Amino acid sequence: MSDASASQSAGSAVRLGLKENWRQFALLMLVNAFVGGMVGIERTVVPLIGSEEFGIKSTTLVVSFIVSFGVVKALANLVSGQLADTWGRKRVLVLGWLVGLPVPFMIIWAPSWGWVIAANALLGVNQGLAWSMTVVMKVDLVGPKSRGLAVGLNEFAGYLAVGVTAFLTGYLASRYGLRPVPIYLGIGYAVAGTVLSVLLIRDTRGHLLLETSAHAQQSAPISFREVFALTSFRDRNLFAASQAGLVSNLNDGMSWGIFPLFFASFGLGVERIGILKAIYPATWGILQIVTGPLSDRWGRKGLIVAGMWIQAGGLFLTAATSRFEWWLVGSLLLGLGTAMVYPSLIAAVSDASHPSWRARSLSVYRFWRDLGYAIGALSAGLIADRFGLSSAITSIAALTFLSGTVVAMLMRERSPH
Repeated sequence: MSDASASQSAGSAVRLGLKENWRQFALLMLVNAFVGGMVGIERTVVPLIGSEEFGIKSTTLVVSFIVSFGVVKALANLVSGQLADTWGRKRVLVLGWLVGLPVPFMIIWAPSWGWVIAANALLGVNQGLAWSMTVVMKVDLVGPKSRGLAVGLNEFAGYLAVGVTAFLTGYLASRYGLRPVPIYLGIGYAVAGTVLSVLLIRDTRGHLLLETSAHAQQSAPISFREVFALTSFRDRNLFAASQAGLVSNLNDGMSWGIFPLFFASFGLGVERIGILKAIYPATWGILQIVTGPLSDRWGRKGLIVAGMWIQAGGLFLTAATSRFEWWLVGSLLLGLGTAMVYPSLIAAVSDASHPSWRARSLSVYRFWRDLGYAIGALSAGLIADRFGLSSAITSIAALTFLSGTVVAMLMRERSPH
């Protein structure tokens, strides 16, 4: 069958748009909530397991589980787009869940910190494949006019689940201890996500083919190496987005590992730490329902720049204060800024990418973005061990402000249509 006839066939079978595909879209949101919940089980309790149960004194060693997570997730992101174009979106989604199934059991039964690091390597594969596919499949379903909305709803589901689970694990840990009860949530998430992905999710390559048929054709096929170079540094919009994504997750990786230890150093209990750790991703998740569509109407650049600077303000406030109330405000600012940045960056990358290589470009962007987890955790750990936890937070805040300035100088607004 020729490309033209294949496109006509696809067009007769599928339609683009949120309204036309709301059932699959809603299922993908639910699946991504379970993906986010898998990370949420670790936000509050795992750093404390390292310091309290295993007696690890080095901050760098405590945050090593985030380094393994970030590096592996970044690499999984890098191959996810190529796998999606070759194998299909659904197969990659299911593979991500199968790799994630052992994670909660390994954390529950871990006899040493090495087991936790290994579990987080598997979690990185799970997140890199499964979360990437929920993004790519939603963008496929809605078409070019509603990318910001699609990404905002996807990230809303995922990060709201991160926040709710971080709160629940903190509450359960205060009642029943750090292990095993809080981690039981992860078993439920992994099983539910796998079953839904296998039985109910459908592939979206037909939607991609329909969009591609109406789009200006590439003059020649583009290799993955060329896509990597374009997304990483050759295209100014894609470079600006990639560096901002890296720094945004760099400060998230720092907060994941450093914040529980920082708050605990002032005598804050695990339940209140859980509240602070929940507020940030919950705010981030909920507000993306608004910021995603706003990026379709207002443009991507302004939201990204302002969001990076607001993140920096939240981090500066957290480092400069020692009271729960101010930390709460700092977490809210961090969540607001990240909500402005996250869907806008993914939508900006989608705008700057041809449909025929968009999945690969998104995978390269997500590679750089999620490498930020490892860089943030490692650099913050090293700074904290030498200069203290507050200095680590302040350093990352300054870098976040600088990243927003880079976007302000380099990114050019462009139409998603």
